[in-house]
Amino acid sequence: MNTYLAVKWLHIVSATILFGTGLGTAFFMWRAMVSGNIQAITVVAANVVRADTWLTTPAVLIQPLSGIWLAHLLGWPLGTRWIALSLILFVLVGCCWIPVLFIQARVARHTSVLASQDLPVDGEVRRLMRFWYGLGWPAFIAMLAIFYLMVFKPLPD
Repeated sequence: MNTYLAVKWLHIVSATILFGTGLGTAFFMWRAMVSGNIQAITVVAANVVRADTWLTTPAVLIQPLSGIWLAHLLGWPLGTRWIALSLILFVLVGCCWIPVLFIQARVARHTSVLASQDLPVDGEVRRLMRFWYGLGWPAFIAMLAIFYLMVFKPLPD
């Protein structure tokens, strides 16, 4: 296997993990919140934190490195419009994702306390989750745009 194909494979797999984990955790967190079951929310929130630690974080680190490496291997300048826009969108995703990490950790800790006292979901959890979802939508849309740019490579220079 040549270097290009190995790096391309790594880039595609890490993009899949990044997007899939984000979409999956959002779905399960939303479903847990809709249930109103504090025990379920506590378990899901803790697992969302684990998923971001074990899956999303490594993918976030691999994505720009492998993408820049691919551009270098193909002789594409990083200033190529679709690459530059992809990098800008990736930074936008990161600007949404970093606060989400702290929010979901707070939700996990807070719901654990509520569950241990057999208390229902409170206003604090609902408030935090509104921010969590609010940050998730622009990140999700930006990821779709990045996939589009990677596949179609529009915006001729």
